[in-house]
Amino acid sequence: MAIDKEHSPETTMRSNFIHNMIDEDLAEGKYQEVYTRFPPEPNGYLHIGHAKSICLNFGTAKKYGGKCNLRYDDTNPVKEDMEYVNSIEEDVRWLGFEWDEKRWASDYFDTMYDAAIELIKKGKAYVCELTAEQMKEYRGTLTEPGKESPYRNRTAQENLALFEDMKAGKYGDGEAVLRAKIDMSSPNINMRDPIIYRVAHATHHNTGDKWCIYPMYDFAHPIEDAIEGISHSICTLEFEDHRPLYDWVLNEVGFWNPQPRQIEFARLNITNMLMSKRYLKKLVDEGAVSGWDDPRMPTIAGIRRRGYTPEAIRSFCDDIGVAKSNSTVDFAQLETSVRDDLQFKVAARNVVMNPIKVVITNYPEGQIETCEVENNRNVPELGEREIPFGRELWIDGDDFMEVPVKKYFRLFPGNEVRLKGGYFITCNEVVKNEDGSIKELLCSYDPETKSGTEGGNRKVKGTIHFVEASTAVKIKIREYQTLMIENEDGDLELNPDSLHETWGYAEPSVSDVKAGERFQFFRKGYYIADSELTTDDEKVFNSIVSLKSSWKK
Repeated sequence: MAIDKEHSPETTMRSNFIHNMIDEDLAEGKYQEVYTRFPPEPNGYLHIGHAKSICLNFGTAKKYGGKCNLRYDDTNPVKEDMEYVNSIEEDVRWLGFEWDEKRWASDYFDTMYDAAIELIKKGKAYVCELTAEQMKEYRGTLTEPGKESPYRNRTAQENLALFEDMKAGKYGDGEAVLRAKIDMSSPNINMRDPIIYRVAHATHHNTGDKWCIYPMYDFAHPIEDAIEGISHSICTLEFEDHRPLYDWVLNEVGFWNPQPRQIEFARLNITNMLMSKRYLKKLVDEGAVSGWDDPRMPTIAGIRRRGYTPEAIRSFCDDIGVAKSNSTVDFAQLETSVRDDLQFKVAARNVVMNPIKVVITNYPEGQIETCEVENNRNVPELGEREIPFGRELWIDGDDFMEVPVKKYFRLFPGNEVRLKGGYFITCNEVVKNEDGSIKELLCSYDPETKSGTEGGNRKVKGTIHFVEASTAVKIKIREYQTLMIENEDGDLELNPDSLHETWGYAEPSVSDVKAGERFQFFRKGYYIADSELTTDDEKVFNSIVSLKSSWKK
């Protein structure tokens, strides 16, 4: 599949400690090419933490002219769903990458079973019938060694027969497991006879009812890597303690040369962002959000609907770098990456929120003229557009103050301001409703001050924007805060104010906006027409990011 040029990574990612290790391996002739993989489990939608892994694995392959596979870790049929598979592929492609081969862990079930048989024959694996509670008790602690299972010294013949019984469905779920026979006194708990096969009577999406025993991830993953010829198995830091088991499986089963090399990096953590598919699924299942693609969600589907760009995500992942120890990135840094990308891409539109009616008393009734304004002051190539101007306008509620504070230079009684693209106006009178709220502002304009004319060059301290009232388009605006906030104990909890719906008036060009189009709302921030809620009759915009950053580089 050809990659959309708009989404295609333009630059090679910067070097990091993983690339330094790869450079050493290549220099020593250990590998002839770099071959990586991205191995998600299809049990939920990917989140922005996975975006870092996607960029690292695919980006590394691209940098070295190598290959990267997309491989689904489908060893647990109870939790997997094709909905998640489809979403994962959409996410990878949206980020600008394409896999060399699409594989499934289940493609190798026969090989994994044969490998387990060989381990049993070598006396390196045994069938254990301890309960889960007993196994936990026998496992020991970080300071105390484990205790051997009473089933540990069964003969190879016994274990072969019992493993065949497991395969034949003679055991129920949890009644028996196959364990690697390693060392119950190992200081690494992962090496204390880990489970490598368990019983699960569930129909598999790929293999149907062929199997009722399934390999564990720690057993399956190194075999998958080896079969595919993966050179560098790049994974997150929580698998560092599992690396001895990864190497043990390859050494005991192995007929692969060279063996893959596992390298760990710190996962991505962002302030006030929940990075757990299990908890994100809980939010979806409990209706706390509208779905996996809710714009408040940290899922790739959510941030895509929110209006973030793939270029911004790739830039963010590159900027934060690849580390050996865990840390937390300020959410504001992510927003900065998005803002930096959008400022050179999107056109501005005039939108007023909390609108106040302005009546220009000396402007001809029924007359409408056009004014020219730039689409993006950072990108002159985007040109200009025409907006209507008339006797009645809407201005933003933030641009008027009846009793101005010090250094307030926008509109207030007796003050003159520039209407961007239009004329200079002066507020002469404030008309109020019976409840004391503002009904309208009566203003006058200077007909010699239209923008682009000599009179329009006259100096004035305040400039505000406007929307002509008779052609205005009413739009719905969804403003977002972080979905999660810290409570008094420092734990994350749902933010009750994460979504605020409001409305505003937009210039008439917005009436033709299609779902997915992004704009800068002049002086407000960046917004996108929501992909699910925007129709021909109703325009619904999601806030992407504000214009100003709170992140200090």
